[in-house]
Amino acid sequence: MAGIWTSAGDETAGLVASQKRLAKGKEEGGHMIPASELTTEKVKTRPKGKNPVKICDITLRDGHQSLFATRMRTEDMEFVADEFGKCGFDSMEVWGGATFDVPHRFLGEDPWERPRVLKKLLPKTKFMMLLRGQNLVGYRNYPDDLVRAFVHEAAEAGIDIFRVFDAVNDERNHETAYKAIKETGMHIQGAICYSLTQPRLGGPVYNVDFFVNKALVLQDMGADSICIKDQAGLISPYDAYDLVKALKKRLKVPVQLHTHYTSGQASMAHLKAIEAGVDVVDTSLAPFAHRTSHPAIEPLVVTLYGTERDTGLDVEQLVKCDRMLEQIAPKYRDFLDTSRLAVIDPEVLSHQIPGGMTSNFIAQLKAADALDRLQECHEETMRVRQDLGSPPLVTPTSQIVGVQAVQNVLAGRYKMITKEVKDYCWGLYGKSPLSIDRKVQKTALKGYERGEKPITVRAADMLEPELDKAKDDTKDIAKNLADTLIYALYPTTGMRFLRLKYGLDQEIPDDWKPPKAPKTMEEVRKEDKLIDLAKAGKLVEKREVEAPPKGAGTRTFNVFVGDDYYQVDVEPIGGSPAASVANPSVTAAAPAPPTLLAAPTPSEERAKSAPAAAAAEVAAGEAAIVAPMPGMIIRCEVNVGDPVKAGDVVIVFEAMKMQNNIPSPIDGTVKALHFVPGASVPKDAVMAIISP
Repeated sequence: MAGIWTSAGDETAGLVASQKRLAKGKEEGGHMIPASELTTEKVKTRPKGKNPVKICDITLRDGHQSLFATRMRTEDMEFVADEFGKCGFDSMEVWGGATFDVPHRFLGEDPWERPRVLKKLLPKTKFMMLLRGQNLVGYRNYPDDLVRAFVHEAAEAGIDIFRVFDAVNDERNHETAYKAIKETGMHIQGAICYSLTQPRLGGPVYNVDFFVNKALVLQDMGADSICIKDQAGLISPYDAYDLVKALKKRLKVPVQLHTHYTSGQASMAHLKAIEAGVDVVDTSLAPFAHRTSHPAIEPLVVTLYGTERDTGLDVEQLVKCDRMLEQIAPKYRDFLDTSRLAVIDPEVLSHQIPGGMTSNFIAQLKAADALDRLQECHEETMRVRQDLGSPPLVTPTSQIVGVQAVQNVLAGRYKMITKEVKDYCWGLYGKSPLSIDRKVQKTALKGYERGEKPITVRAADMLEPELDKAKDDTKDIAKNLADTLIYALYPTTGMRFLRLKYGLDQEIPDDWKPPKAPKTMEEVRKEDKLIDLAKAGKLVEKREVEAPPKGAGTRTFNVFVGDDYYQVDVEPIGGSPAASVANPSVTAAAPAPPTLLAAPTPSEERAKSAPAAAAAEVAAGEAAIVAPMPGMIIRCEVNVGDPVKAGDVVIVFEAMKMQNNIPSPIDGTVKALHFVPGASVPKDAVMAIISP
């Protein structure tokens, strides 16, 4: 197909070619009104482009996953849904990826309800989900019975297009998902994870032939379309042109480009891909665009005015949606990475950490009080990736590589090896693009429960069915298959969610509250007021004074200062009455202002989360097992009083969604276990004590 811009030659040749195409378009029915002739009124009624590029909007999935750690609530999606439906998107990505994990873990939402609710509001819009192949929406390979059940349930919930990828581009991990999607009659989009081992497309692995051959394999397996999935924003404009050209020449199915803005190349890559004939591009609405997200749709629409690839979309309608997003965006601002001034990260061209991982990466390092070691972690990520055979950095391999890199920096290289790295080295995630470093593989597989010799067969062939066991485990609580699948994919947090969903537990976990969950707009406004007071110098630090015990003569009074109300206790002590302010309803300046309390620091919050454990006393000769970083207790492998030997696993600990077996450092007896499964644990908290 002829391009809409010239890639080479002088400007005169390009102008002549453009004029010829314009004349031809007018002869064929008045297409391609020059952009210079499009007045404000004519833009609204301009004819469709001869071959309009289609738009997949990813705002409600990858947009907030990349920028706001996937924290967007379903109620805010309902708020914008009707106007989104008027935009004319070819499809909308609304589910999959981390939008199954985060809602039940941090938002207190049933992840299955989101596509169902949105489908009722947008019945004519094609919904896409991101499916991690055999990993589904989790962080490990699941057996075939769970894959089939999940796909059928997702189709019933409203998913029309399944974008299926595998983190190591092992097509064997697509097989079961494809079969299940075909059974539902839905659209299979085979995705190839874009990656590099050098600055530009080429080299021993990630070259044009590699991607074309992978695409042909996926097409032969039944894919209805192919997606170049550039999760880290690595694809450069001219490489995008060459790759799309090669794919369009060899494939019979449509080609879609998904690229993040992280490195700053994405908008340019879109233009060159469109010139090369790409059928669909992924974009976001402006408030949730750029940074580690995707290019904004609005400038692309205007850019394509007067060309044969004109999207046909109405910028005014898009802007209307932008304004609505701006109204709810302040709820999520705490999750936006503001550690740098630049809105692009040119370092991604080296460390290749994808957008969806970057925000979580920063958050975890902050929680571990290790943000000053971010550069070390980036450098170690590159080394670990090479050790593990240069896999694309996309979920779950981005987490596998990234978490191991963090642990290597904080604890020493491979002193702690996550369960997932061990699984990866054994072959449970598929075949790595290049060979795994033999020394690292041997270290990881030493004492590995499945065996110390790696496998070469399809990973799922080594897995036993799990659905029947999950049904049995949840028979007293699950009301349907959807409930069972929440537990099957996330046993610890899934069971916690189900118990809260059905009222078996009443106490709302801290994970469902700020700072791990988004604030309400009311909380945001109160926070803004405090910030304004602080900037004006009116926020006074509380002077720490130990209060005496209240006497029998203490009386409580209500004090009203303008519209504000305070409750004070007053006790006569022989001289002037002393008053202390308690529980102010709102904070504001007053003639004699009460002391305003600043929000607790993160370290104070962490201390509150586990005061007993943090203050645990360890006697001489005893060994404390402390949390190496913030995380969650998955399970305790021992009970108090059990004998253990040095190296025996005491606690299975999850950090950054990866599991670690925490061993006993000495021979002895378990004296204390300070946390129960499902408990959140701050860094350096004493989780267990072993007495000799």
